[in-house]
Amino acid sequence: MSATVADCERVQTSWFQLRSEVLGVDAWEDTGLVWANGDLMFPQVIDPAALARGVERSRAGGTTVVGAWLGLDVDPSPLAAAGFERGWSPWWMAGPTDLGGLPADPRVQLQEHTTDYVGEHAPYAETLAMARLRPSRAWYAAAYAEGRFAGRAWSHRVEELAGVFDVDVWQPFQRRGLGAGLMRAVCAAAADAGARDVVLNSTPTGVRLYEKCGLERIGTGITWWLHPPTVPGAALGASHSP
Repeated sequence: MSATVADCERVQTSWFQLRSEVLGVDAWEDTGLVWANGDLMFPQVIDPAALARGVERSRAGGTTVVGAWLGLDVDPSPLAAAGFERGWSPWWMAGPTDLGGLPADPRVQLQEHTTDYVGEHAPYAETLAMARLRPSRAWYAAAYAEGRFAGRAWSHRVEELAGVFDVDVWQPFQRRGLGAGLMRAVCAAAADAGARDVVLNSTPTGVRLYEKCGLERIGTGITWWLHPPTVPGAALGASHSP
């Protein structure tokens, strides 16, 4: 199969829904609007009343900054009217899960438990509950260099698609091939479970790595963000002033 932008959007939504399920975050649908992980996911038409209800529900659930993910063909004016601000653009990329035959990297491990996150980062370890689900739907990989935790990545299978998320190599360990090793580990795990194509969203800084892994850019999206009010007593949904 050849993955499409619609496939990318579907897998991104499924990933946020899985996170919501495992971490106990509210996820719901209302008047054609799908909400997960505190964000509005790829609406075709945005009903202002349903948007206001969604923002209120996200905030009540503890979400500080409410996001909205859109295709470029969707009218964002209800978001702007509600105080959302235009944000970064996901660059949708896709390719085969074999990543052009990249070899396994011994510095990278698939894990279901971790002690790598401490202090203010300790809550991240809770997300590894996704890697312990059965049947397996998500895989987590960690990279190590010089005996130190150096980076991480996730994959999530949706039928024959593997979404890749949260790929990050800490700055002191960059440009050592760890990003490719992380990609190979999580994509191979998803492929073993039946995935044939990988999809992800990238920023311009990540494109070089993903192209090295055999992925191609297939489209562009847009995000919008609603930040907390800064004026005392401001109505819920009001835009903040920078």
